[in-house]
Amino acid sequence: MMQRAVFSRGALLAQNTAAALESSLAPRSAPLLMRLDRSMSSLTIPPPASLLRPLEVPNRYLFGPGPSNVPPRVLAAGGRPIIGHLHPEMYEIMNDIKKGIQYIFQTENNMTISMSGSGHAAMECAVFNTVEPGESVLVAVNGIWGERVAEIAERMGANVHKMVKTPGQLFTNTEIEQAMAKHKPVLFFLTHGESSAGLCHPMDGIGDICQKHNCLFLVDTVASMGAAPIFMDHQKIDILYTGSQKALNAPPGTAPISFNERACDKMFNRKTKPVSYLLDMTHLSNYWGCDGQTVRAYHHTGPVSGFFSLRESLAILAEKGLEESWRQHKELAAYLYKGLEDLGLTLFIRDKDLRLPSVTTIAIPKGYNWRELLVYMMKNHNIEMTGGLGPSIGMVMRIGLMGYNCKKSNADMALHALEDALKNCKKSKV
Repeated sequence: MMQRAVFSRGALLAQNTAAALESSLAPRSAPLLMRLDRSMSSLTIPPPASLLRPLEVPNRYLFGPGPSNVPPRVLAAGGRPIIGHLHPEMYEIMNDIKKGIQYIFQTENNMTISMSGSGHAAMECAVFNTVEPGESVLVAVNGIWGERVAEIAERMGANVHKMVKTPGQLFTNTEIEQAMAKHKPVLFFLTHGESSAGLCHPMDGIGDICQKHNCLFLVDTVASMGAAPIFMDHQKIDILYTGSQKALNAPPGTAPISFNERACDKMFNRKTKPVSYLLDMTHLSNYWGCDGQTVRAYHHTGPVSGFFSLRESLAILAEKGLEESWRQHKELAAYLYKGLEDLGLTLFIRDKDLRLPSVTTIAIPKGYNWRELLVYMMKNHNIEMTGGLGPSIGMVMRIGLMGYNCKKSNADMALHALEDALKNCKKSKV
């Protein structure tokens, strides 16, 4: 009773105080009330001054390994009004994306979706869903992407075996089969377009070897999709993924991936759940309407605007035609190769048939600091090119002309910037 009485008196006092304050402020001006509200605020961190200024983004020529410049049509698609991620219209757009992925992958796989994330999300999705702790995984490492897959598999408890070569070297089918016979993996990983070295790895015959050894064949095509031929079904690739931000013309943030029946049989008959809930294909297959269920249940909120952009980029590629896109990238790459050699530069991948059309690598010119060359071109020409990545750092410089940037005028611009940098950057006496 005493506590209730005290509370009642306190409540009454608060009410009277509030009423008195309201009465005293009634005739006051609105600005005074706003200043009083600020003075009574519990916030101790003020709004960041940088966020009180308009957003400013430079317009640059992205001639590196990605992301590449995006066509206005795709930018406009990404700016369409937001709709709900579970609306019927969104499902139609997702269905269009699925069909577009089947086209560019050249597959009839039903289990074909886009990840809500970059190529790394697809990379982890592939490993997490098809490999269980303690199982053997074989990874071909001839650049950074093999290194990444090996680490991902190690982190989730797989028994990882690496075939390691220096950047730019390829693996023969004999070497691959010998390693499979020795390690008996459930999954073999190989990069089709190794952007850190500029290598486009041959695929023929490897799928047959994997089937012979009851091993799933996982292929990364982030840097090659749309720029170099790949045939998922014909080449017997079990799991294939790519990224949106290179030759596919879309902004970063979505990653197409497809699983065939062999892969589905492995991942849907697991003894343990995948280590990631977000990347669990049991849920993602339903979200994308691939599991035969009439109702798509909520799993996560997909990147609506990102899917708009991806859908439009796939439409552009469908209109152009996949073979025409391959032809354009191959022809422009050949034009770029000649221009680079005319400047006295050395192409890193000596065999022209093994060069990645979308990302060209050149050996760092003798006597030059490659970082100074890149900084000079960015400062004086507003052009981004890059150095190596992972094991190729200090070995190469990389030029990417893919998708929307796959134009002769861009190649001329890149060659002019390189020529200017070579003339004006300091060269040591080597």
